[in-house]
Amino acid sequence: MQEKRVTDGMFSLLKKYRFHVAIALALTLVELTVELFQPYLIGKIIDDGIVAGSMPVIWGWGGVLLAVTAVSFVCGIINTFFSAHVGQGYGYDLRESLFRKVQRFSFPVFNRLPPSTYITRLTNDVQQVVNTLFMSLRIMVRAPLVVIGNMVMAIIVNPLLGFWLVVAAPALFLFVVWIMRKTGGLFRNVQQQLDRVNAMMRENLQAIRLVRAFNREERENDRFRRQARKLSDDTQAALRWSETTMPTIMLVTNAGILAMLWFGGGQIRVGDAGVGEVVAVVNYAMRTGGVLSMMSWIITSFARAKASAERIREVWQLDEGDAAAGHERARDGAAEATDDMSRETGHAGSGGIADRRGRSGASAAAGGLAGTGKKPGFPAGNGDERHAGCRLAFRDVTLRYPGTAAPVLSGISFEALPGERIAVLGATGSGKSSLVQLIPRLYEATSGELLIDNIPVTDWDVDDLRAMIGYVPQETILFSGTVRENVAWGNPSASFADIERAARDAQIHESILQFPEGYDSKIGQRGINLSGGQKQRIAIARALVRKPKILLLDDSTSALDTRTEAALLAALDRYGCTILMITQKVATAMRADRILLLDEGRLIACGSHADLLDMSPLYRKIVDSQNGRGMVQHV
Repeated sequence: MQEKRVTDGMFSLLKKYRFHVAIALALTLVELTVELFQPYLIGKIIDDGIVAGSMPVIWGWGGVLLAVTAVSFVCGIINTFFSAHVGQGYGYDLRESLFRKVQRFSFPVFNRLPPSTYITRLTNDVQQVVNTLFMSLRIMVRAPLVVIGNMVMAIIVNPLLGFWLVVAAPALFLFVVWIMRKTGGLFRNVQQQLDRVNAMMRENLQAIRLVRAFNREERENDRFRRQARKLSDDTQAALRWSETTMPTIMLVTNAGILAMLWFGGGQIRVGDAGVGEVVAVVNYAMRTGGVLSMMSWIITSFARAKASAERIREVWQLDEGDAAAGHERARDGAAEATDDMSRETGHAGSGGIADRRGRSGASAAAGGLAGTGKKPGFPAGNGDERHAGCRLAFRDVTLRYPGTAAPVLSGISFEALPGERIAVLGATGSGKSSLVQLIPRLYEATSGELLIDNIPVTDWDVDDLRAMIGYVPQETILFSGTVRENVAWGNPSASFADIERAARDAQIHESILQFPEGYDSKIGQRGINLSGGQKQRIAIARALVRKPKILLLDDSTSALDTRTEAALLAALDRYGCTILMITQKVATAMRADRILLLDEGRLIACGSHADLLDMSPLYRKIVDSQNGRGMVQHV
């Protein structure tokens, strides 16, 4: 049922081209009808004109033959125009729809397929479908009609000679269908091997510096050669079957023509048939053979298109609801966190925040908004406004990635007050990045509950939720374009004053002014012409220009020197947003209101720097290791 719905959805994109499809099919029928009469007219010219020696008949039927040929030519040209319009238009719509759908995938849904296969399916696979759609309107629909029409006309002209065509054509057609089914799975393997080739090329080009630094060019060449050989072998295996079609068809067709000439010659000698009739039937047989021979090429394209359509359908079937459903079921069965737990894990060490940072009243403001029980909107925050942050609450949250048995986060409970700055510290693999990715719903919690301003995160509109979040991922990603465009990417409606202010607060403004063209300087692909610290600061400016209510920094100051980092953290005070910053540096964590210490997916300590020194042996070891008084495996 779901597959039928998906298929209907894919072909529903053709509805807007119904008129053009109808015109193309109508022109195909006209072209076909005209061509079916051409051998009949040739036979009339031979029997009634040439054999009888009547020039008026030759001129008359010859003129009719030229006229219908001209009609066929015009219909063919117009049909090609409409078919191309439908094919390319549908290809554009299909790519755009698939791309939009992929953009909406949650991470668990997106990760079901590797990135390289999305590229192949949105380019090569869609093009295979487009080519087949064009051929369907121009050739494929016409081919079986030509075969049927030729058999009918051959029987009308001469039943005995036409019998041979009626016997041979269906047998050849069944052979063609068998070949198509045989090669369908083989061409699917070809597309899968193409996926792997694209993945290997993508991986190699992204790591080209590392490959050269380690002098691994030959190894990479060998890997690519082996994968390309697999693609070549699978393609040859598929083509061996499809290419047997034409020789087989030509063999059977030529044998049939010889039989027609043999029996036709006998009919001519006894006067049961005219030369023109034999020529006409042979002409129909040759046209049938030509069309069936063309079917070998059509079959190859159709088999590849069938495999490509199935691969496109797999992307279309990926349903965002699958990921959300697990969360909803788990949330329904999760126990509510008690007030004591919230005070114990969420408020520990938070006293004095409002007095020290001027944030009193934020909780009341957030509570008043949430108390309506309605989903609030997100007007753009103002960097000069205080108390613009949101209240975050994790209640016994567990996260398990699809296909894994062990949870990456287990029983996480804490609360962040509006405008509070929280540092997240822990060893590699302790779940820090996974924790912050739950907030914008890049992943859905397996169990437990995450609330923003006392409203479950699953009740927020995803677009509205993400509109109030500034996120700087661990891997800094910049786009080709100017510095201004990369910063404004976070807020396309931002003025230049907003962009400059965000850059100043991110401590990148002075560096930008030293670029050849300032804010209009071009950034290379993935920021190749920038240092690590410059890329991180531009990414932070991109998040700040959104004027976020929640700012998520995933180890985003690792490439900054101590002075620049201190200036950045001081500038963040002006935004008044709730901040969660992942860091490996104790010096950075000390600047936060509270520190969350994670270990193997569990929250083992929460409090200020002084609190954790008193209560957590692990935290003391981390501090000692970074002060040079010891090394510990956790850092």
